[in-house]
Amino acid sequence: MTSTAVPWPPAFEGTPAVAVIERAIGRGRLSHGLLLAGDDSEGLSAAGLALADRLLNRGSKAASRIPPERHPDCLQIRPAGKSRQIKAEAVRDLIGVINVSPSISDYKVAVFHDADRMNPSAANILLKTLEEPPADTTILLLTARPHALLPTIRSRVLHFRFPGMATAVPVEGWEAWLADYRAWLGRLGQGVAAGRAAANGIFSLYGLAARFGSMLDKASAAEGTRRKKTLPEDLGDDELEAIEAEVAVGLRHRMFSGIEVATRDHANALSGAGDAGSGRLLAAAVDSLERAAGLLRVNLNDSAALEDFLLASLRIWTRR
Repeated sequence: MTSTAVPWPPAFEGTPAVAVIERAIGRGRLSHGLLLAGDDSEGLSAAGLALADRLLNRGSKAASRIPPERHPDCLQIRPAGKSRQIKAEAVRDLIGVINVSPSISDYKVAVFHDADRMNPSAANILLKTLEEPPADTTILLLTARPHALLPTIRSRVLHFRFPGMATAVPVEGWEAWLADYRAWLGRLGQGVAAGRAAANGIFSLYGLAARFGSMLDKASAAEGTRRKKTLPEDLGDDELEAIEAEVAVGLRHRMFSGIEVATRDHANALSGAGDAGSGRLLAAAVDSLERAAGLLRVNLNDSAALEDFLLASLRIWTRR
């Protein structure tokens, strides 16, 4: 047990969202439903638990604070399995518990991690509860994709947007990969019509794709191991599997964002050198990158999806 409040994540401390939430808690006027949105799911989880701690320990009957992870009146639900879904049965079970009087606190808190992963049946069950919320209960919806939630759910909760916590990509060799990608784009800009130049461009392409997949697999395993150490010990295998998948998705998203930035830098350099068509080529390259991201959402292999993008880039940037 502890007597001090769970701290807000450092990147969130002092933000307008935290100030508004703290003020509402102090006045006892916090809404029954909150949507916490941001780009970092780990940061959102930490913020959700910090908020739960403050709610649960207002008027608590316990001798001292109980961490929210072990608090009997703090209920958490996460995606499960490789499909990373929150299913109807899990939501129904949670709703059944929050309709019962709290155990030791005067309040109950339900935390939905990655709430956008609810399937349609689960979302509709939650919607009915938000329409007629239980007394002294706060439901926290944490998501990086708020617009993936039902509009009717979004309309019944207060929205708070938090900044991203991490800008660096924790992938060994990533900066070197980006440097090689930039160099490859530069060579494409010079044209690869000659046989040896064309072959080198293609060999480099497949080398970039293979290194990308290898780096992502290694980093996902390391980050997954680190993340597990911060999670409750009683998580089931399905929930842990979903968290491992989420870690890989998050890393991949940040890596693709880095690729987009490098591609834009290349186009801006061409534009600065007087290439009037660079804007059109950039638009085509970004469209191709988004297509690759879409292929990943339907579970295409990481290296294969990136290979598709790089092949498109080879065609785009050598047409100049």
